[in-house]
Amino acid sequence: MRIGILQCGHIRSSVAAIHGDYPEMYAQLLDGFGFEFAAFDLEAMEFPASIHSCDGWLISGSRHGAYEDHEFIKPLEAFIREAYDQAVPLVGICFGHQIIAQALGGQVEKFASGWAIGHTAYEIEGETLHLNAWHQDQITRLPVGARRIGQNSFCANAALVYDSRIYSLQPHPEFDGAIIAAYADLLRGDDDYPDDLMDHAITLKDAPDDNAKIARRIAAFFQSAKTPAHEISHA
Repeated sequence: MRIGILQCGHIRSSVAAIHGDYPEMYAQLLDGFGFEFAAFDLEAMEFPASIHSCDGWLISGSRHGAYEDHEFIKPLEAFIREAYDQAVPLVGICFGHQIIAQALGGQVEKFASGWAIGHTAYEIEGETLHLNAWHQDQITRLPVGARRIGQNSFCANAALVYDSRIYSLQPHPEFDGAIIAAYADLLRGDDDYPDDLMDHAITLKDAPDDNAKIARRIAAFFQSAKTPAHEISHA
């Protein structure tokens, strides 16, 4: 099965030099499930030729807000709506989670209570899972068709499904503690990020995470897709 990674931003160069950029991180997260990957740099306006160019799509994180005016936002929203209408499976992570909701009629806002950074507990499908977060924006209104399957006291809409067509998450299962610590070290002192949150994230960098459990859920979601793209007739 071929998964297209729709890259909506880039990991900071000093972090990427050690840990890779989003395509490498997602390939590592989903290693062992038999997937092939193709990456498309949407931030540079490199879009797939068709929603059927791959069997499923994973929309990455980004430093951008879904509600901001960037050249790639509107074409990506149109891509999401077309994929949803034709039941081509989509996974969204962080920004990807948000832009899917916005494209389908939900609302994304800069959250008044601030940032979630680092090791964080979520209730997802009745299980407490620990994943790494790095976000201020949140989905504040669900689109029609979305069902909440994950949340915590800070983030009400942390994981969503849209019947069998979309699976999306606010946290970053591709980030381990070392990546969070690298970002916190790099950005500590930046006025956008509270020092206490950065310090706390660094303190918890070695805490165990449940990235592997989420990887299995993402893989199972993709593998449950009924019709691979290469079997679809475009006549």
